[in-house]
Amino acid sequence: MSVAIVDYGSGNLRSAAKALSEAARMEGLDLAIEVTAKASVLAKASHVVLPGVGAFADCRQGLARIDGMEAALHEAAIEKGKPFLGICVGMQLMADLSNEHGRHPGFGWIEGEVTPIAPKDAALKVPHMGWNELQLEAPDHPLFKGIPAGAHAYFVHSFALMPAHGNDLLASVDYGGPVTAAVGRGNLVGTQFHPEKSQRVGLRLLANFLRWRGER
Repeated sequence: MSVAIVDYGSGNLRSAAKALSEAARMEGLDLAIEVTAKASVLAKASHVVLPGVGAFADCRQGLARIDGMEAALHEAAIEKGKPFLGICVGMQLMADLSNEHGRHPGFGWIEGEVTPIAPKDAALKVPHMGWNELQLEAPDHPLFKGIPAGAHAYFVHSFALMPAHGNDLLASVDYGGPVTAAVGRGNLVGTQFHPEKSQRVGLRLLANFLRWRGER
């Protein structure tokens, strides 16, 4: 087993690698965790993690600049069905498109669009930053094993993926209205929150991901 963390110039790469290593140690898993910008390394991995911070379009362009990376991601996640985890903008890239500073195409893996957060309470600031309580819409999903209802996770974002189909919504939070916290379909999962910054909850989720084989 091995985990490829995609390096395209955007993401908390060191934090993600460190958290995944700790999750593996916690579970007694013997696996290699590699931060890589090489499509060939991605092709050999059993699990794929796509982090992302910043603007959607910049992240998509960063991926496009790496020779063969978008094709390798599609082959691993869609054609071969390897367990895939998108984090923050890495999750948003799974959508059909984003409305952040224009309209920009995503991968089209999860039907839906990325839209601005618009809290009904004017006292709530955007970006949504800090800890928030997870509402598990699919508590039986393997990603949430051992994570209780009401667990808290760490968020930093101004946009969120609005899935077109309710069964793709795995978790949400209340921030002046419902905001998507996690999505999933088949072997694909994504979190708007940062598991690498979410302490015990984040480590538990990452450990679950490492043991996951992509079935729901």
